[in-house]
Amino acid sequence: QVQLLESGGGSVEAGGSLRLSCAISGHTSSGNCMAWFRRAPGKERERVAHVATDGIIRYADSVKGRFTISKDKAQNTLYLQMNSLKVEDSATYFCARGRSVIWRECAELNVYWGQGIQVFVSS
Repeated sequence: QVQLLESGGGSVEAGGSLRLSCAISGHTSSGNCMAWFRRAPGKERERVAHVATDGIIRYADSVKGRFTISKDKAQNTLYLQMNSLKVEDSATYFCARGRSVIWRECAELNVYWGQGIQVFVSS
């Protein structure tokens, strides 16, 4: 069974940085899409950074230029480097991995989820 475990969240002042990690275990395939989503209080979950099966990376407009998604070669760990954090980045962040390589992109219904980790950015 695929399991994802996030770490690295916490509290930081606006303008600061955090690096989220996601340890992935139990998978037998490689090349699946991988992504970070977040859900702020009272809002729907949104995809903020994504690596498709072909390696193409996309970011939500709200985080472009500030967040960087990366993964280790073995695809056992996914990272999200978050710089120049803003108050509006406060949310629960979720790591996700595609259930199959047949789906090029990660979406709500075709991924395994981590349990989520909180990020709070104070002004």
